[in-house]
Amino acid sequence: QSGSVSLADRETALLALAALFERMQDAAALTNLINSSQPFLITVSKAKSSKLIRTLVDRFNGIPGALQAQINTCKGMLEWARNENREYLRQSLETRLVSLYLDSQMYTEALSLISQLLSELKKLDDRMQLVEVHLLESRVFMALKNLPKSRAALTSARTAANSIYTPPPLQAQLDLQSGTLHSEEGDFKTAYSYFFETMEGLNVYANSRTANEGTSSVVDYEQRQLQAFAYMIMCKIMTQQPDDITALFATGKTASKFRDRQVVVALQMVAKAQKQRSLADFEKAMSTFRNELQSDELIHSHLTALYDTLMEQNLVRLIEPYSRVEIAHVAKLIGLPIGMVENKLSQMILDKVFYGILDQGNGCLVVFPEPQHDSTYETTLDTIKSLGNVVESLYTKAATL
Repeated sequence: QSGSVSLADRETALLALAALFERMQDAAALTNLINSSQPFLITVSKAKSSKLIRTLVDRFNGIPGALQAQINTCKGMLEWARNENREYLRQSLETRLVSLYLDSQMYTEALSLISQLLSELKKLDDRMQLVEVHLLESRVFMALKNLPKSRAALTSARTAANSIYTPPPLQAQLDLQSGTLHSEEGDFKTAYSYFFETMEGLNVYANSRTANEGTSSVVDYEQRQLQAFAYMIMCKIMTQQPDDITALFATGKTASKFRDRQVVVALQMVAKAQKQRSLADFEKAMSTFRNELQSDELIHSHLTALYDTLMEQNLVRLIEPYSRVEIAHVAKLIGLPIGMVENKLSQMILDKVFYGILDQGNGCLVVFPEPQHDSTYETTLDTIKSLGNVVESLYTKAATL
């Protein structure tokens, strides 16, 4: 409060308190701190205050379960920015709010705010923020499983990014989103290259910023690198190249330092199970590392699809020699519970992976030979149609004589 205290000292104290409340996991205290900092923020430049508010709001990221508090605080600061006519700060906070809406699965609110922001930013020709908003738009549409619109938004983001200098962290986000889109479309080889670019780009940037930003920033970059590296391993698994995973650790220090991370260990266990075609080991890996493999939506969805595919392939291979086989015997051979095997066989019959019925009274699967397709009727219909066209042509010619 003393007039002798410089603005720099007050700024340092404000950031230190925010960091302390983050470590204490005290979201309420952090909210009060941000709200009470408004008189101080008026005394500093608009650019400085914008950076400070974004930094303070981001401190909620380290507090578990504080997403709603972060949204409410962001909305409160948005109202303050409007009252103070700080348009740049307002747009910056609205961009951050879109990201928070995405994290909380409030997609309708996110798209509404995105539409408003894009309209304003295009008029102002603020291409840097346009890149961020288009990137968020792409992520929202991906969460909604609308891949065409997600790709269109990403293309718009890259177009805007090509005309300006794109900071390495933002470029890494673009590469990560590109890799994610390609993996959702089943192109895991291209996705792998984008994830590799993400990891290497962040590594170079993190090393150059260590001295200036301290350890907390480097930890954040390492988390993003770890995510990209985990996606690289996932791509190798999905392309059935588990042997290539070992070679990834020899590509440099960036990859080798993640060797003992839980998600990496989990994915290596999955790759080993895939190589041995062991559904039991696959199931064990998914169960042992449930948090690591299910917390990330991309990894979870692709590994679940892979598990279903492996199960189908193994079941088809096991039942191929039989015309009638006990379900319990199949379950024993594949190493899975009878109920799970029975449900999967039923689904495969409905999907016409093979032809047969479940004789549940006797606990057996009856396999039918694949029916032969008789093309006689289709050929006859095609012949009649051709003859009809010939006759119609002859009538047309006769009418013109």
